[in-house]
Amino acid sequence: MAAVAASVGNRIATSTVKADVCRQAAELGYSNATDLADYLVGKGIPFRDAHHLSGQLVLIAAEQQLPLEQLPLSQMQQVCADITEDVYPALTLEAGMARRNALGGTSPEQVLSALAQAKAWLAAQK
Repeated sequence: MAAVAASVGNRIATSTVKADVCRQAAELGYSNATDLADYLVGKGIPFRDAHHLSGQLVLIAAEQQLPLEQLPLSQMQQVCADITEDVYPALTLEAGMARRNALGGTSPEQVLSALAQAKAWLAAQK
């Protein structure tokens, strides 16, 4: 077990994160489609309909090779007239991550907690 921990620790220590590449992959992965559906639910649209509308907008964005948050408002409103300018802050990666603050979630607090636990586990293996 100690050998595995050392190997993992060495790989983590020598890893390089390319934030710009990660951000681009996340944006074009349409992970914020659920955030769009949640936004629509907040506008009073039933979730099943919001999910469908969000999917339509993802298809439109994918056809144009655009992140969802870069679709022009006019195109979004062709699919759902209830969408207004306030959709854009809801679609940022930061907003989506922050909303997921449950244990194991993607919020900065949860990620920092998970990192601290992983570091403590690695240190205990030495």
